[in-house]
Amino acid sequence: MQTHVDPFNGRGYVVLRGVIEPAAVRAARREMEGLVEEQAAKLLAAGKIRDPWKDEPFATRLYRLYENCLDVAPKSFRQELHRPGLFGVFFHPKVLDVVEEFLGGEIRLYPNYTARPKFPEWEGTQVLWHQDGGYTEQVADGGEQTVEQLRMVNAWTPLVPARVANGCMQFIPGTHALGVVPHTKRRHYLEIADEVLRPRLSQAVDIELDPGDVVLFHNLLFHQGKPNRTQQIRWSLDWRYQDATQPTLRKESGHPARSRRDPERAVQNAEQWARLSFT
Repeated sequence: MQTHVDPFNGRGYVVLRGVIEPAAVRAARREMEGLVEEQAAKLLAAGKIRDPWKDEPFATRLYRLYENCLDVAPKSFRQELHRPGLFGVFFHPKVLDVVEEFLGGEIRLYPNYTARPKFPEWEGTQVLWHQDGGYTEQVADGGEQTVEQLRMVNAWTPLVPARVANGCMQFIPGTHALGVVPHTKRRHYLEIADEVLRPRLSQAVDIELDPGDVVLFHNLLFHQGKPNRTQQIRWSLDWRYQDATQPTLRKESGHPARSRRDPERAVQNAEQWARLSFT
């Protein structure tokens, strides 16, 4: 039986090629198209645009809507993701099978799942070098558990081909073994402190993926999204799984994704997911 544990523990990530079937990718994209339609209606109602760009392709429409008012453009979507078409991504059984190798049979969808439209050449959606644990430490609610003790697996998938040109992910392999490192607050995002990051930048690797591919990576792995040098949006989804026997260190509790002890506890289907909320 194939195991992903050794490469995950060694370099901090594993890539699952084509694990999400095309129908599930299309369903997720339709939900993003619905989000964009809602943004167009909001901007029209506020008098910020006159043209809703209805004939513009998915890869460019949101940018066209906001290109003259980037100060109010969305950097990400989170509360809006309880939609039926996203169930097949967040709760994909083959992805959960791999995650179970790392976390065991009690798995939580951690309360940090996001859709990101990386706009062309805009710093507002260019995520800097960071560890997810660095963000978690900023909001941790105390208690005996520490960020470094969280048993988590991050997941990321593109909804359009992710290449160097449009800002694919970059990792620095093995950096998850360093624990939580200092971060500096920048205008839009946190960034790993320069004295920690600079000596390791030469080891960075590009993670180019196609829709349907998923990369799973450690909560403490150094990663960033490269700048988007194209004229199209690089749409992606990122989400996280956690050992459900642990606290989240956040005020939100997330949602059960798999339970071997009590299977009925987990979110069962797309309709149930759509009735839930970000809690």
